[in-house]
Amino acid sequence: MESWEVDFEWLRVRHQVKDALGRTTLPDLQAILFLIGVQELGQLHKQEYTKEEKRDLMHVAVCTLLEDDGYYSFVGRDQDGWPHFSTIKPFDIKGLDDQESVLIRAVIRYFNNLDQQSKGAAL
Repeated sequence: MESWEVDFEWLRVRHQVKDALGRTTLPDLQAILFLIGVQELGQLHKQEYTKEEKRDLMHVAVCTLLEDDGYYSFVGRDQDGWPHFSTIKPFDIKGLDDQESVLIRAVIRYFNNLDQQSKGAAL
């Protein structure tokens, strides 16, 4: 994907999330990671999370997003329903900008997959 395509798709995802939440401002990467974590946890009804739970939710999102790239493998869920992953290979991409770029591309892929699933369900 060309860099302008990534920029366009990232903006589309941010607008999609903003509109779905009824917000007036675009969410940043941290907010979207948190929301993906909540989605993957499957406890959408819970309104409040502790600081530690928020950190764990973002970790769940990162593991989910990087699973397709072979960094993590889903192991299962614990007794509370939290997903757990094992590390397959280290995420050794250096530099905050490069790490963010990898995550943004993975977020775009995640939302494209959600879009495909919802289209398939509608058929």
